[in-house]
Amino acid sequence: MRTLKYSINVTLDGCCDHNAMIADEELHRRAAESIAQADALLFGRATYEMMESAWRPRDGVFPDWMDDWMIPFARTIDGAKKYVVSSTLPQVDWNAELLRGDLEQSVRRLKEEPGKSLFVGGVTLPQALAELGLIDEYEFVVHPRIAGHGRTLFAGLTKYVDLKLVDRIEYGSGAVALRYEPKR
Repeated sequence: MRTLKYSINVTLDGCCDHNAMIADEELHRRAAESIAQADALLFGRATYEMMESAWRPRDGVFPDWMDDWMIPFARTIDGAKKYVVSSTLPQVDWNAELLRGDLEQSVRRLKEEPGKSLFVGGVTLPQALAELGLIDEYEFVVHPRIAGHGRTLFAGLTKYVDLKLVDRIEYGSGAVALRYEPKR
């Protein structure tokens, strides 16, 4: 059975707007390593569209704005198998497959397939998965910044999710990756 891992960048005040993060080479390298270990990525529509617009090469060429140290991350996410949960997208490509119908059944089916892990990102989909008790590992990469605005994690969650800390990684930027597993 594959595990479902959720990872997200947040500021000290809980903002998860990707524009508020302090992106650097070390964080991108670690994210690429994590993604490369997963059998597939699981995205909601908004995260899929955001990631595709930023990290998908056009005609094999990455955008001019991308620094050289971002290319390994872009290649890793570009090559990854992706599942997209959406009832509004008519189709997907970029090595992706649409998941429709009952979310819980669809994700349980993916978890039951042979392999190591699935990696989920975003905000809305992970909240729904947390409500269903389907996330096996949470990683919060906490950036040393107070944003004072923006969307926060798990706003509106209807029940507590109690976690136990299983790992901690400190970065040169001052960011700290905190990895948790649900208490069961």
